[in-house]
Amino acid sequence: MDPDRQRVAEDLRGLLSGEVLWEPALVQLYASDASSYEACPLVVVRPRVSADVAATLRYATDQGLAVHARGAGSGLAGGAIGEGIVVDFSRFMRRIVSIDSDHATVQAGVVHADLNRELARSGRVFGPDPAMTHVTTMGGVLSVDASGSHWPVYGSARRQVRRLKVVLADGELVELGGGPDAAGARRVEQLSSAAGELCKRRRDVIQTHRSKALVDSSGYALAASLEGGRVDLAKLLVGSEGTLGLITEATVATQPLPPRRGSTLLLFDSLEKAARAVEWLLPLGPAACDLMDRRHLSLARETDVRYELIIPAAAEAVLLVEHFADSTAELDDKLERTVRVVRDEQNLAAGCYTATDADDADLLWNLAQRFVSTLHGVKGVRRAAPGIEDIAVPPAALPVFLRHLQDTLKRQQVTASLFGHAGHGQLHIRPLLDLARPEGVRRLEQLAEELYEKVWLLGGTISGEHGDGLSRTPYLTGQHGPLMNVFRELKRIFDPAGVLNPGKIVPAPGGRVSHSVRRVDPPAAGVAATPSRPLGLKKKPPTLPIAQLELSWTPAELAQTARACNGCGACRSREPGARMCPIFHYAPREESSPRAKANMMRAAVTGLLPPDALATDAVRRVADLCVNCHMCRLDCPTKVDVPKLMLEAKAAHVKANGLAPHDWWLSRIDLVCRWASRAPRLANAALGSRRFRWLLEKTLGLAQGRRMPAMAGRPFLQQPTARRFRKPTSVGGDKVAYFVDTFANYFDDGLADAVVRVLEHNGVGVYIPAGQSHSAMPMITQGAAEAARRVASRNVERLADAVRRGYTIIASEPSAVLALTHEYLHLLDGDDDAELVAANTQDANQFLWNLHKRGRLKLDFKPLPVRVAHHTPCHLRALEVGGPGANLLRLIPELRLVPLEKGCSGMAGTYGLQRKNYRSSLRAGLPLLSELRTGDYGLGATECSTCRIQMEQAAPQPTLHPVKLVAMSYGLLPGLAAAGPRTKMGAG
Repeated sequence: MDPDRQRVAEDLRGLLSGEVLWEPALVQLYASDASSYEACPLVVVRPRVSADVAATLRYATDQGLAVHARGAGSGLAGGAIGEGIVVDFSRFMRRIVSIDSDHATVQAGVVHADLNRELARSGRVFGPDPAMTHVTTMGGVLSVDASGSHWPVYGSARRQVRRLKVVLADGELVELGGGPDAAGARRVEQLSSAAGELCKRRRDVIQTHRSKALVDSSGYALAASLEGGRVDLAKLLVGSEGTLGLITEATVATQPLPPRRGSTLLLFDSLEKAARAVEWLLPLGPAACDLMDRRHLSLARETDVRYELIIPAAAEAVLLVEHFADSTAELDDKLERTVRVVRDEQNLAAGCYTATDADDADLLWNLAQRFVSTLHGVKGVRRAAPGIEDIAVPPAALPVFLRHLQDTLKRQQVTASLFGHAGHGQLHIRPLLDLARPEGVRRLEQLAEELYEKVWLLGGTISGEHGDGLSRTPYLTGQHGPLMNVFRELKRIFDPAGVLNPGKIVPAPGGRVSHSVRRVDPPAAGVAATPSRPLGLKKKPPTLPIAQLELSWTPAELAQTARACNGCGACRSREPGARMCPIFHYAPREESSPRAKANMMRAAVTGLLPPDALATDAVRRVADLCVNCHMCRLDCPTKVDVPKLMLEAKAAHVKANGLAPHDWWLSRIDLVCRWASRAPRLANAALGSRRFRWLLEKTLGLAQGRRMPAMAGRPFLQQPTARRFRKPTSVGGDKVAYFVDTFANYFDDGLADAVVRVLEHNGVGVYIPAGQSHSAMPMITQGAAEAARRVASRNVERLADAVRRGYTIIASEPSAVLALTHEYLHLLDGDDDAELVAANTQDANQFLWNLHKRGRLKLDFKPLPVRVAHHTPCHLRALEVGGPGANLLRLIPELRLVPLEKGCSGMAGTYGLQRKNYRSSLRAGLPLLSELRTGDYGLGATECSTCRIQMEQAAPQPTLHPVKLVAMSYGLLPGLAAAGPRTKMGAG
């Protein structure tokens, strides 16, 4: 532990009510953002109130420490990172203070989309719309003066700001735009006078060197802040990237939502024609006009078949034009004129597609909003690199600049993709480069130098809405010339000690784009790891700081997986119904996000953390925030396998320290069930006893309030039904080997019986291999890799033999299927039998639905008149087989199926069984559980056993596996009346 870091942390803890992070593994999570840079902070402060921010700045100024404000860390220019104190506003300061008729007051950590969701209830909107609206904080929006597609209507954030509460460099809290009685009014007057005097003296320089672009977030907005000879400090602070003061609260204007909105997609056979079309569109007053190039369109067609139907392969570019209107007739007229002018009169567009309803409009806007995420999905070492992604030129100059861009890319032999808000000349250019290599960084510098020269000649700016940060500050002298000296004077007025986000806007001596580039490879032998690598470093054999890997991958594969995370922050989404990381949904702190876990492993692999870091409790605490649900692996734009990274981290910790007693018992829950099954009546009576449940909580860590299902009278695998299928069947045609999971074996033996009956009813031969074990998923989730490997090896040995005999392996538990098809491959390195089992294993519902698609499923269903709320569990989604269980239920007459798109249930396997996680589990599943409680449903349905436990914890109606309902409809099980008001449960 760095003694200076420890001292600073202890000092700050005595001054703040918020949190202070200092452990190397935790502060490293804040070393990077969505840019290509990395700088590990000394400590991280997570303030609860503005007074915490003030105390932090007073301390930092006194100690001469830099302070860097941070929201979601989704910035592309590196503006929120640095080696001093990082202040994370997103953890606690995320309250919407008030919403009034035409304005709203928010704390800095409020997510942009959350604000607009609340405003929409009263028909209002905060207009500026940055691309990452679902994660970007309002503090971040204001710090870079963000705008977005709808700038023509709403302008940038600066236009909307009314008042700001700001903590200055010396810790004084002031209110800008609040009038003479506002906090710190005297100090505000002093700053305003000093800034006004500076602007008066340097008026000619300010006016001469201002950009001609419609948007410009580069430098300090002195010209835009001057009003009647005075400087509007609130407007000046917007776009200052935390270099003049830290915004803690803002009052912003809101606008009414448009009564009607409609979009049309104009198709072009050349990028030049699309650029030329913009000048004809602007007089029509579009609300938005976005440009997309051929590469983005090709990727969109590959990821969503619907785009193949509306965007021909010959399209080189498109313009997405949106109009607002007061009536349908006015909207139709605007859309018709748009098409007529560009396609018919000017003969520029080759075709068009006009949205006719809300679904069509969403489809078109998803095309624009998915630009960055689609690019991040491109495989290979060359990635869509930020750095020159924020160029803006006057709209009339677009055709000239785009020709220059294409010529430059050809000459430099660089592939790039282009997206832009063409209506106001904003261009997001993403070259595909490998910034892990010195030549990739050099190429980015060369592109920047050549393109920026053209931008300045055309009167544009190198930073339209993303700020200067680390990536553009080194070039600001080229853009602003003598105006940079004015910026330096202004910086000294507000921050004489230079503690506020140094190196941003006002360049540090010798600063270059290549400095502090994020490290993604293991260090070369004999070379100490540093956040940035000097260009021209001779390559030496890499050495992996992690002593030994526990899973089946090479050091290079591990490093490649970790580096695949680009830091975009999409995994921080808390949108209603989103599945990306249920833990972050209820605990929105950085270490909960999948991004943080990938960053932690990348730091371990690259030597930025000590070699024994994975054995520390700090790493384990972060790793335990991954519940192995696999939703991040599915929904991440780059498909980073965070669950595998965290299994490696947990396994390394277990190998060094073993499992804690509570975790050991949960990882061996099958063993506990086996013991309890010897006396099931006694076990059920004990589960109904408050005293015994209290004892379980104290000894095994099992939550006392958790309702547990009653155990079956005898494990299914010991019942005559199971014994009848122990021998391989001689039946021809379809035949399956049934892998019975822990829940179906010890608790819901009726489910296992239903699976067998339904299969037999459809003429499928059933075989239940003897000697099969549990799936080991609880062991895998806890990181007990060695124990899980032994179980996996036994299961694979038995199941592989069945596959060779022509059987398809099925399981009624999605977690068991995921273990067989995915997790075992990580545990059993290069095992041919594991590959064979994985390739021939299906979910039971998937097997039955495939029978139906082949015309082999019997359809002699009897009506089940019931309204069923169906929840798709995370592990079923992780199998990427669609919704076979829901599809089967739709075949049943009179059964009304209602899909519950409310996110995760919160149970997450054994996670929700633990006392320490019980309340968190219920909070994570609150949207789903609330819908079940309040909705008019006769039954719940889900494929997952632990989701069923959670659903029945909170709702009065029973929850059944879809196969059980299918069996009821076939008449193979007692009907709905037998299900009762609730399935049999232990006392609650």
